[in-house]
Amino acid sequence: MIIFYFTSTGNSLAVAKRIGGEMISIPQVIDSTKKVYKDDVIGVVFPIYSLAAPKIVCQFLSKVKFEADYTFAIGTYGNMPGAAMHYVQKLAEKQGYRFDYVNHLFMLDNFLPVFEIGAEIEKLPKKKVEEMTAKIVTDINGRKHLKAPVTLGAKALTSIIDPLTSNTAKSAQKYIVNDQCTKCGVCVKVCPTKNISVTSKVQFSDRCTGCEACLHHCPQNAIHLKNEKSNKRWRNPDVSLNEIITANNRN
Repeated sequence: MIIFYFTSTGNSLAVAKRIGGEMISIPQVIDSTKKVYKDDVIGVVFPIYSLAAPKIVCQFLSKVKFEADYTFAIGTYGNMPGAAMHYVQKLAEKQGYRFDYVNHLFMLDNFLPVFEIGAEIEKLPKKKVEEMTAKIVTDINGRKHLKAPVTLGAKALTSIIDPLTSNTAKSAQKYIVNDQCTKCGVCVKVCPTKNISVTSKVQFSDRCTGCEACLHHCPQNAIHLKNEKSNKRWRNPDVSLNEIITANNRN
């Protein structure tokens, strides 16, 4: 089994680890010229941003084809999944295959412009993350088939929200780096798009994918949004900083 994953704060990586198999980070292969991947089982796990799959995930799925006896796609989300998984299935179809099992998983929402992390942590017991993760693992091990969950309302909402939030390229240039910054370079290493450099100061380019990994993993909590809802940060407790760096560091 091969699982391609994208992660910023560890939620999707934690799910991928639970499923098992050989794990391959999408940022590490996004520039590869390889077009076809073959195995008995191939899956993809990623977070849902503003009711859609992250740009880097869409870019990857738009250039590769999976050839396997069984394929699956899992999206992790913290508020609403929208029609994200429906459109991920469409990307697969354009490449000449379909995911056999498509599902999403309700987890903590760490989008700092909207959510307060402390309050989101308190909601976790009600989301039954462990129980629902176990169900997904059982489904995949049993080779269950499931269509992409979608409603007309979800399609309509996604068609409105996604265009409004899809232009993230220059969003990091509005980040605030305060005097607590030690120029340690962790932000550079956790960025999946090579968007950050550190010289005499931290500099952001125009390749931001909106994952906020730099915000959540700064050891000094020195990177902030002007209107963030939380000073508290999040990393999934089942994932280490080194795992995030290994997954995302492309420098």
